[in-house]
Parts: sequence; C-alpha cells; structure tokens
Amino acid sequence: MSAHVPVAARRPAARDERAYARRESLLAIGMLAPAVLFIVLLVGVPFGLAIYYSLHDVTTGGTEVRWVGLRHFGELLRDRVFLRSLGNTVLFTVSTLVTVLVLGTVLAELLMRDFRGKWVVRFLILLPWTAPVALGLIGWLWMLDSVFSPIDWLLREVGLLGSRGAPLGALPNLYWLGDPVLAKVSIVLVNVWRILPLATVIVLAGLNSIPRDVIEQTRVDRAGYFRRLFDITLPMLSPILLVAILFTFVFTFSDMIAIFILTRGGPANMTQTLASHAFFTGILGGNLGRGAAIALFLLPVLAGVSAVLLRLIRRSEVT
Repeated sequence: MSAHVPVAARRPAARDERAYARRESLLAIGMLAPAVLFIVLLVGVPFGLAIYYSLHDVTTGGTEVRWVGLRHFGELLRDRVFLRSLGNTVLFTVSTLVTVLVLGTVLAELLMRDFRGKWVVRFLILLPWTAPVALGLIGWLWMLDSVFSPIDWLLREVGLLGSRGAPLGALPNLYWLGDPVLAKVSIVLVNVWRILPLATVIVLAGLNSIPRDVIEQTRVDRAGYFRRLFDITLPMLSPILLVAILFTFVFTFSDMIAIFILTRGGPANMTQTLASHAFFTGILGGNLGRGAAIALFLLPVLAGVSAVLLRLIRRSEVT
C-alpha cells in the first residue's frame, strides 16, 4: 500500500518522524545531563586532581609544585607503614565479608520464620544501619574503653577476665584499642555491626523471591535443612549474595571512619588502612602528593573486583 502513496505525502511524515526523534534525543540528553554533571564534578574532577598531585610534590604548606613522576609510588612500595596498611585493608575486608555473609544469611533465615517479637528483632537488626555512623562509633568507643568498657565488666562478672586463672587473663581489662590484635578484632567487629543490617535485608529480599512451591516441594521430598540450603537456597540466592558481597567489599575496602574514630591508625600504625593512611598523610600531614598516591592504590582493586562481581552477577542472572 505504501508504494502507491505519493512522494509529496511521504515527505511531511518523514520530517515529523525526524523531529520526533530529535525531541526524544534532546529529552534523553536533558535527563542524563544532571547525572553526568554530578559524576564529573564529584568523581571526575577529584580523580583528575589525585592523578595530578600523585605525580607532583605538593604540600599544603608550600606554594611550589614540582614534577616527581612515579617517585611517590616507588617510595610507597618500600614503606613498611604503607605495606602494613595494604595488608590490613585486605584483612579487614575479607574478615568482614565472610562474617557478614554468614551472619546475614543466618539472620535472614530466622526472619523468614514466624515467632513472637519478630518486629523487635527486625528493629534491632536495622538499628545500626539507620543510626548516624559517628554516633554509633562513639558508642563503640565507650564500649571498648580501657577502663569503663561494659564488655570487660560482663567478662569479669562471668569469670572470664580479671581473676587468677581466668581464660582471658588476670588483668581487669582487655585494652581493646591498645593491643594490636584486639584493635584489629575491634575494627572487624564494628564493621560487621555496621554492614550486617544491609546484608541481612538484601539476603532477606532474595529469600522472599524464591518461589514457595520450590521450598514446599523439597519439604514434600523430605530434604533436610542443609540439603535444601546448599542445593536449592544458595544456588538460587547467588545473584543476591553477589550483590551483598559487592556492597560489603566496597564499603569496607574504602572505609576509614571506624579507623579515624576508634584507633586513629594505632597503636603504632598497626590498624592503618589505605583510606585512613591516605587521609592522615595527605590531609592531616599536609603531603598531598604522597596522600594522593596512596589513595590511587584503591582504584585498581576497587575497579577490578567490582567489574568481576558485576560480571558474575550478570551471568548468574542469565543462568
């Protein structure tokens, strides 16, 4: 039929289609422009400045900017504090990730069941995520105090601390933030406390998305809990678990708030991470070039692991 339409009649229709497509393109550009501008200003500009500073000798107390090339990176690879910070970053991230995944799955499984006071348990689980971070960490700073710690008081009351032959020692306190090992344990504990609510909600959403008829069929077949968990639940939860892993990894690997409030990197830089070391060196120490070089070490790890996890999420959703 279109072959018999006159050419003069088809030209206005073609112009209308081009005008409509042009308006759609302008609308798309207008909708995306704020997001692009936001990313450029808050991510692109600081990232460009970080690269520029890392290649120059820049300090907050001087006005001269000298080109040093890759000298900062070479010095960092020979710096024991930097290497310790890198190791601590990996240690805190892996420890937090494993603990959060296990506890988040257990809590999500419990919240799937009906029991008295379920809303109270949900409120207590979500409270660390809704409370201000600084306020919660100040509370932890009191709980881990070397003199007034309620955790130490509880351990003394049950006979685990503060008496001759006690399993945790005869001293009245454990000095959580003064001992290198206990300080690292405290950082992991606080990270788990902060991120566990988010992981629990993510896993709980995944459990709710599993078809009920599949679960009922496994019960009809009399499959045990662990058989159902490893053969049905976890395989179907794999995309959701990967999302929880991604968020936990990014939040923990790049976090410095817990370090800044609780330990300030101490004792003797034993709890420094890449993020905190970059802050203390570049901002508080005034050596912007060296601090920027430390911060740039975060980029390849964050980008690489995030890309791998996103690819795995995409594959698991397809399969």
